[in-house]
Amino acid sequence: MRKSNTAFHKIYFWTASIFDWHPLLSSDHNKEIIIDSLRFLSFKELITVYGFVLMPTHLHFIWRQNKKNGGETPKGSFMKFTAHKFLDQLKTRGDAHLYCVDACNKKHEIWQRDSLGIEIYSRAVAKQKLEYIHSNPVRGKWKLAEDDLSYHYSSARFYEYGIDEFGFLNNLYDVFD
Repeated sequence: MRKSNTAFHKIYFWTASIFDWHPLLSSDHNKEIIIDSLRFLSFKELITVYGFVLMPTHLHFIWRQNKKNGGETPKGSFMKFTAHKFLDQLKTRGDAHLYCVDACNKKHEIWQRDSLGIEIYSRAVAKQKLEYIHSNPVRGKWKLAEDDLSYHYSSARFYEYGIDEFGFLNNLYDVFD
C-alpha cells in the first residue's frame, strides 16, 4: 500500500484511484462532481489548485491544503463529498454492489485507500509533474484526446493559454519564480 500523508501549506502532486479501478470517472457528469468540489474548496480558500487531470479510473492533482474544513482536512472533505455523490448515483442505477467492501465501518468504498502524495519542492519537479499529468490522457492505453490541449478535464490549456476555464486554477510557476 502506498498511503502517504500530506501536510498543510506544502504543495503536492497527489493521486487518488477509484476502488478496484472501476471507470467511474468516464462520464462527464462524474467529472463535473470533481470539478464542483474543487471549485467549492478553492472558493472557501481551503485549497489552492495548481494543476489537475481527471482520468476514467483515477485523478492527479497538484494542490496545497491551506486549512481545515471544520474538523477534517480538505482532502478528507473532497473524498467524502465526492464518494457520497457517486454512491447516491450508483444506488439509483443499481451499481452500488460493485463498490461493496467487507469492513466494520462502511459498506461501500469509492476511493481506494492508497492515495499518493509527493511534495513538490522545486521548479524542476513542478515542471516534471505538470508535464506528466497533462500528457496522461494522450499516452499509453488511454488515448482520450489527440493532444493534451484537446482534453477538457485538465489544466493543460490554462498553462498554454493562461485562461482558467474552471475558476480555481493558480500558476504553479509563480510559486517557484
